[in-house]
Amino acid sequence: MLKLTYTENSFQLERLAQFLEDWVTARVILSLRAGWHICVEPSTASFLLPADLPGIDRLEAEAWREDSEIISLCACDAEYVEVSLHGTWVSAGTDKDEGVFVVSMSDRTEFFLFKLWQEAQLGASCVSE
Repeated sequence: MLKLTYTENSFQLERLAQFLEDWVTARVILSLRAGWHICVEPSTASFLLPADLPGIDRLEAEAWREDSEIISLCACDAEYVEVSLHGTWVSAGTDKDEGVFVVSMSDRTEFFLFKLWQEAQLGASCVSE
């Protein structure tokens, strides 16, 4: 399962060895016991990867093998490719921009997407230094 945590200024991608349904159930139970508001709904999340990232073509092949309802890639411009995922949005309310998005795909696709995202982050941190 991939977990994307969206905050006001950024997002973080994690790969968890947990079933999506188990994670969502635990989050809902925690919210109920703590008295917190929670919104769980089907949704789409997107983020950008550099188009020249080594392996981006392999990700496109993996996405094609994957159910097209879950992951899609689209060239934004010459510099970036948009990765769109269809999964579950969990937040404190329906109008919140901050929250957690979770999606489940094949282990191979999840691992490869996570590794590409990590490489993109390393490249971005080297450029900013």
